[in-house]
Amino acid sequence: MTIDTKMNIDLGYIRSFSSEKGEPEWLTELRLKAFTLSDEIALPKPDKTRINNWNFTEFTKHQAEGRKIQSLDELPEAAKSVVHVDNTNQNLYIQHNQTAAYLSLSDELKEQGVIFTDIFTAAKEHPDLVQKYFMKDAVKVDEHKLTAFHAAMLNGGAFLYIPKNVEVKDPVQAVFIFDDKEAAMFNHVLVVADDNSSVTYVENYISTNEEVSGIANIVAEVIANNNAKIVFGAVDTLAKGSTIYVNRRGVTGRDATVDWALGMMNDGNTIFENITNLIGDGSSSDAKTVVVGRGKQTQNFTTSIVHFGKNSTGHILKHGVMKDSASSIFNGIGKIEKGASGANAEQESRVLMLSEKARGDANPILLIDEDDVVAGHAASVGRVDELQLYYLMSRGITRAEAEVLIIHGFLAPVVENLPIDAVKQQLTDIIERKLR
Repeated sequence: MTIDTKMNIDLGYIRSFSSEKGEPEWLTELRLKAFTLSDEIALPKPDKTRINNWNFTEFTKHQAEGRKIQSLDELPEAAKSVVHVDNTNQNLYIQHNQTAAYLSLSDELKEQGVIFTDIFTAAKEHPDLVQKYFMKDAVKVDEHKLTAFHAAMLNGGAFLYIPKNVEVKDPVQAVFIFDDKEAAMFNHVLVVADDNSSVTYVENYISTNEEVSGIANIVAEVIANNNAKIVFGAVDTLAKGSTIYVNRRGVTGRDATVDWALGMMNDGNTIFENITNLIGDGSSSDAKTVVVGRGKQTQNFTTSIVHFGKNSTGHILKHGVMKDSASSIFNGIGKIEKGASGANAEQESRVLMLSEKARGDANPILLIDEDDVVAGHAASVGRVDELQLYYLMSRGITRAEAEVLIIHGFLAPVVENLPIDAVKQQLTDIIERKLR
């Protein structure tokens, strides 16, 4: 079997690529089955966005080599802005294109059994642990064409494991830098916090080119076992011209927490899924997302928290700003399954449109199959408040400056929740640049 990706990729290529990476047999077999499956199943069907003509599978290059670095001073300026260049003791992984370029993990965390490395090293050195969680409980290979194709073509990513009873106090960060204009990215991040552990993880996707012709298929699986807590932050800034699929999925055990703070600042057409399955009783998730769309972008963002466990709590907050001719769909879904008594599902989606041609659609959805629950939603789509503008302008501020100030305040609930100051500042600067 051969799939037309402009590269003539077939099962032989998949097996050869897996062999070059030194992958265990189980991962090779998973790739091969996923590749065959990807030709048989359909694309996902995001609500109100037709993607049948989007390019998710055609690319000219699957591997783009980067270079290893010895010092953070060697990073491009865009990457320097999100790390502490002078701190050599931070917990940091950097990937340049598909090359593991830099890794730093504190001695204290190593002694406690924390594992933080690139996804291929993890598969070789910790095969049983990776196999236990990789595309099992969070994202499934057979969900649709894009998850199957991702599993088959995986070419980068990171693995973070926190053992039982370990509390990681300092954030763990991964930075993925891409400067190849044609390469396809199939990045997979797997974060696991075992029982009674906690960690804050932040990732940055950075394109150093203004425009590219590649595709990005990004999956993150975030597993919080019993009484564990994971805070997951991200800022994505992939370039114009790319077709982007992002799937960040969380799963919680009993009394566990997965919280999200996500800044989606891509300039390419984007399909985004952020789903958290609250499996355990007493588990919770707080999902915050901000989006700025510009140019002729088309984007679809679905945030969903599904309650399976009793007394579980899910809060969704999504704020988006659309300018020029950009259009975005914001779907917020709170689903309470039968048996999830005592669950609390709340959500809020708000969209600001800055031009006549910009379009935003906020769709709050509640799906409830249990009686003893609390649920609510709020949604609004509109333009910048003229009274707020008038008030600021009466203080001598220009209309353009006043508009930017209002928008920063509108997006602040998510920006302020990012746990690394440099990343928080990066997102603030990106928002400022996209609004000018």
